[in-house]
Amino acid sequence: MSAPVNSAPTPRRFLPTGPLRGTIRVPGDKSISHRSIMLGALAIGETRVSGLLEGEDVLATAAAMRAMGASVLRQAQDDRGNAEWIIHGVGVGALLQPEAPLDMGNSGTSTRLLMGLVASHAIETQFFGDASLSKRPMGRVIEPLSQMGAAFEASEGGRLPLTVRGANPAVPIEYRLPVASAQVKSAILLAGLNTPGITTVIEPVPTRDHSERMLRGFGAELEVETDSAGVRTIRVRGEAELHPQTIAVPGDPSSAAFFLVAALIVPGSELTIENVGLNPTRAGIVEVLRQMGGSIEEVNPREVGGEPVADLVVRHSALKGIEVDPAIAPSMIDEFPALFVAAALAEGTTVTTGLEELRVKESDRISAMAAALTTAGARVEETENGLTIHGSGGEPLRGSANSRVKTHLDHRIAMSMAVAGLASQDGVLVDDTRPIATSFPVFESLLDGLGGQ
Repeated sequence: MSAPVNSAPTPRRFLPTGPLRGTIRVPGDKSISHRSIMLGALAIGETRVSGLLEGEDVLATAAAMRAMGASVLRQAQDDRGNAEWIIHGVGVGALLQPEAPLDMGNSGTSTRLLMGLVASHAIETQFFGDASLSKRPMGRVIEPLSQMGAAFEASEGGRLPLTVRGANPAVPIEYRLPVASAQVKSAILLAGLNTPGITTVIEPVPTRDHSERMLRGFGAELEVETDSAGVRTIRVRGEAELHPQTIAVPGDPSSAAFFLVAALIVPGSELTIENVGLNPTRAGIVEVLRQMGGSIEEVNPREVGGEPVADLVVRHSALKGIEVDPAIAPSMIDEFPALFVAAALAEGTTVTTGLEELRVKESDRISAMAAALTTAGARVEETENGLTIHGSGGEPLRGSANSRVKTHLDHRIAMSMAVAGLASQDGVLVDDTRPIATSFPVFESLLDGLGGQ
């Protein structure tokens, strides 16, 4: 789970380095890893998952599904260090009452999606998390699940710890998402699996579609319609019978983003990142970095488990500031901290808007990154819904000789500022690297192996 609150912070100074060269693989996609465990736990029979991200967030999901009756076991590693996970599910509608509250650690995805699962089962459970997760609002999930009949007792502001009493039978609803959120969409669809009739989600702005792809793969009756304005209507038929699958999880584009940016901003770098998932609802970071002049080549494109995958060859490039189209935000919402670092080293000004969602992540990522980059010597202006960043024209940032960059227990802030340190004069001192383990346990060792020490 997340680092114990009583353990000491682990600061580290990330120093400038020589060129980043070599070939790496980033851990499995976090979104797909969460969903493979959840859906495997709802299928009857044995689901096998390779490439699973073994970060603390995904392990929180695995522990929760075990607590509700599924068998979720990690098999021994092979010669290349790859482990396989074996899941024996209980079937839709057959989740068991957990004997104790469910510890979500730092994982907002686990919390919101599992709230959806529990909402249509006749069980009651409490969710709690670490200090960071306990600040994050859950009201946007509570609202539609309440309409389906679930009952909630939440802490002030709709926050953790909270208790969910599932409805059985739940009531199918038609729900139009007020904000673009794959987690809210997924929570409703997962609740719909055990709800009689058709549950409908209307999505005015498309978000990542891993849930739709995987629900179909496991045998759920799910339809998606897109109108001429791009509005998606997703319908799932309840009382579903899911069938076990064999899943190979592609590399997480959110994790790859840090190394994409690092290779682009460190002179002389040429880096190959193998097996990166390029689902079009997730790959916005690649498109935006290319718009800025980044050299990112796709090699060996293929499809793995219904998801597009390729190897990415990225080379140091002279980046230029751009105005980022807010319509692309849902396809790269978790990658903006890394993009902000690229913008700080670009020539000219980068303007981002439409990023209100970043204020309710593990931290307020707009405010946190504005402060962090300013500490490292970048010129940044914070707005209500984004950042305006005046780039250095490729010149190294000053760095933070004596000041610690505050991560606010946010793994993406920590990793983004680690990358910024590689393109700085004095290095960047990150106040706490513990949160990195929530999503990318091998980040530091991979970076060190490429010369980023």
